[in-house]
Amino acid sequence: MTQMPALALAAVPGRRQQTLELAREIEQRGFQGIYCASFGDGMGLCLSLAHVTKDIPFGTSIANIYARNPLEMAMQASYIHELSNGRFYLGIGVSHGPTHERMGVSAGKPLSDMRDYVAKMRSAEKMSGPLPPVVLATLRKKMVALSVEIAEGAVWANASRSHMEESLSGIPAEKRNGDFFIGDMIPTCIDDDREAAANVMRRVLSGYVSLPNYRNYWKEAGYVEEMEAIEKALEAGDREKLPGLMTDRWLSDSTLYGSVKDVREGAEAWFAAGVKTPIVVPSSTKGGQFKAFEEIFAAFA
Repeated sequence: MTQMPALALAAVPGRRQQTLELAREIEQRGFQGIYCASFGDGMGLCLSLAHVTKDIPFGTSIANIYARNPLEMAMQASYIHELSNGRFYLGIGVSHGPTHERMGVSAGKPLSDMRDYVAKMRSAEKMSGPLPPVVLATLRKKMVALSVEIAEGAVWANASRSHMEESLSGIPAEKRNGDFFIGDMIPTCIDDDREAAANVMRRVLSGYVSLPNYRNYWKEAGYVEEMEAIEKALEAGDREKLPGLMTDRWLSDSTLYGSVKDVREGAEAWFAAGVKTPIVVPSSTKGGQFKAFEEIFAAFA
């Protein structure tokens, strides 16, 4: 029997009640967890999940540390942790340069900012109450090492499955085999027309290949040629070339797409690679978020 992945969920304005109904169905269908993106107020959605679900684990993946004061974050996280009877995971990350610019934030060095933020949250526990498990958004080895040192988990986004063994080598075996959270957010599209599904995945990842931190990670993962070609196109201002530079080899390593069989087998491969909580991020060739969930539900029924 296929192991059940977790699912990513976001509350879009105008459809927030429907999103909570969707969360109940995710729980009823036996998925491993629900993890909420920062857009659409992931913390607010998690507070609602504490009320409308009963047993399923859930969390943020991820909450931007520059969007909330660490003391306020500690208060909110502790509150959700208590209301949910310990089902909540606080996933936090430093986000990306374009997001910082939109927010008007002058971010410092990612590792030192994250270390300082978590320390300030923990210093507030006497006032806020116990914190939930803290999960750091990671890509490369230094942030993985920091997650081992100061947190209770690590979560990737758009990671390369072939590189996970190397990435996880920095996490001691006792943590990998214990309660330490290990997750990855995996863009996913189900369609028997594999090329149509691949094109959706290329659109989803087009913003990420524009970010230097992601390109550096994918170079480390073995995709130097692809990333250097993408850098040349970006330097030339030729963004229309990007989809053609996202090779099938790279795309198949970082996303799930194709038939139901392809996606189910791909999810199993992520478990086998050591990712205890694969977080499927649904997209569809035929509609929006709710259509994508309909297809995921059918695939894992």
